Amino acid sequence: MTLYFLSDYGLEDEFVGVVHAVLDRLAPGVPVVDLTHGVAPFDVAAGAAALARCAPFLGAGAVVAVVDPGVGTDRRSVAVEVDPGRAGPQWLVGPDNGLLLPAADVLGGARSVVVLDPPRLPAAAVRPATTPATTFDGRDVFAPAAAHLVTGGDPGLLGGPSEVASLVPGPVSAAVADQVGRDEHGVRLATSVVGVDRFGNVQLAATAPALVALGLGVGDTVSVSVSSGHAPGDGPAVGTRRHRPDTASAVTATVVRAFAACPAGGLGLLVDAAGHLALVAARASAADHLAAGGGAGPFGLVGAEVRLERGT
Repeated sequence: MTLYFLSDYGLEDEFVGVVHAVLDRLAPGVPVVDLTHGVAPFDVAAGAAALARCAPFLGAGAVVAVVDPGVGTDRRSVAVEVDPGRAGPQWLVGPDNGLLLPAADVLGGARSVVVLDPPRLPAAAVRPATTPATTFDGRDVFAPAAAHLVTGGDPGLLGGPSEVASLVPGPVSAAVADQVGRDEHGVRLATSVVGVDRFGNVQLAATAPALVALGLGVGDTVSVSVSSGHAPGDGPAVGTRRHRPDTASAVTATVVRAFAACPAGGLGLLVDAAGHLALVAARASAADHLAAGGGAGPFGLVGAEVRLERGT
């Protein structure tokens, strides 16, 4: 069994270390794998996409995922059980704000949900404070719950059950990857950005079969336009996207198999390691390239609508 930890905490403060300390004390001997703590602050969509990308490679155990701009509000804290008949973690623990469900879907789908009740959880601190904190649920709620589950504890002791259908869906839907249109002018694919990594690679919701739908092969070119995105934490509710009305000018991308094959100073389109289409550049940031063309900046790209068009 292993504990897997993902957050937007960064590494400058003590937050990650304290969560590790709680996990080590409540689940001694259970290894902890840090998936990433570099998710942009408050960016639920980017965190959900990162966790979903990690999911196929995780072994048995439990996931602690924390990208939680709604901490301290009435958003629920949950432990989501996934299909126990498949390899991988059995539990995903975190806020019910859209962060967990995409990964659960990758792992075979959510099977059950426990709504965590803080007074029923193991104490995070050796000497609990007289006034409970409301701003560090990664330490006080999610880590104790995951430690309980990964050591074989009864899920029913952590809180009450809820319906799987009540879970908040992921902020960015992959369904748009199937929106292919054809007319006398060409073929178009409507999709969206699900993630931007530290290299500036822009991952799309569309997957490899979209290249076939567009009739594209290596060396072909496609017109790319980006219409709207969100800024992390924007919008009136957690997990929602506030769209900007601006639309970037169309740019051209060349279908390639490797980053180094991208045209000098231009964009490439390839199938990335997760099987998604991605806009990339050679030793440069595709996200910066798109931003310079008039679109949203790199953070605002997550959730942005993208259209790929191949003319006749």
